[in-house]
Amino acid sequence: MNYISNPQESIEKAIQFLETNGIPFERHDHAAVFTVDEVSELVSIEKGIRTKNLFVRDKKGRQHVLIVVPHDKSVDLMELGVQTGYGRVSFGSPERLMKHLGVEPGSVSLMGVINDPSCHVHVVIDIEIWNASFVRCHPLVNTATVVLDNPGMKRLFEITGHEPLVIEVPSR
Repeated sequence: MNYISNPQESIEKAIQFLETNGIPFERHDHAAVFTVDEVSELVSIEKGIRTKNLFVRDKKGRQHVLIVVPHDKSVDLMELGVQTGYGRVSFGSPERLMKHLGVEPGSVSLMGVINDPSCHVHVVIDIEIWNASFVRCHPLVNTATVVLDNPGMKRLFEITGHEPLVIEVPSR
């Protein structure tokens, strides 16, 4: 897979994907943010639920999972591994993240699935995100946020061939 390392090209790829596939969105550019706390401080967007995105791998490194939850949820990875059948999971390295979703730490979001045409990465989405009217996510870079409506978010997964596991993600 040929990933884009230039942030401007990455955002252009994400926006082009949305436009080409008729997925409505609002784009908001901002300073680079790397954590949920920084987003709270530096990004003022009223519309949509804020997300936290985790990229994990199973113990043997054979399965990779993108977990999308509300920004304020602390995920119980041990329980999640049991509940989903992935077993013990831990955070994937920046190299694995780039290899499988084509993004750097701080830019992980549900839009990363556009860089996973083989659907190697499994997606687990918290039911609260799945049912939200609008969802905020990074468009492959952490210097912008896009707001997608619910049908647009679901269409993104449909187009890329990803079938998210929608559950109440266990919290600590």
